[in-house]
Amino acid sequence: MLPKILTLVRGLPGSGKSTFANWIWADYAVFEADKYFMVDGEYKFDPSKLKEAHAWCLNEVKSKMEENKESQGRYYPEITVSNTFTQEWEMKPYIDLANQYGYTIFTIIVENRHGNSSVHDVPEETMKKMKDRFEIKL
Repeated sequence: MLPKILTLVRGLPGSGKSTFANWIWADYAVFEADKYFMVDGEYKFDPSKLKEAHAWCLNEVKSKMEENKESQGRYYPEITVSNTFTQEWEMKPYIDLANQYGYTIFTIIVENRHGNSSVHDVPEETMKKMKDRFEIKL
């Protein structure tokens, strides 16, 4: 049986989390709250639905882990979640799922060394707040 791996890709908006995750892993195994806002191939962000988007993302990951369990490890041995995850508590539900379903957890922080700006037009003040609260556990 293949090892089960959950990778959490973290970083500020515009850092390249999605680009990196989709470059390393196949799109079918990459989950993001941002995908909740995709409508007919177009990104339609609604901040009032952010909580729903994160709940949807977590539920998608849980269902894929369950599918892996039911298929004796043939489907979704590797799952990647690409969200900002600026604080530990934001990762905890995924860590709990990984522990429940026997996945090894890796976290990767994507730094914005290329000077990219957020494609989601996140205000500078919001970016600063996110940067200031970004927690790193070594």
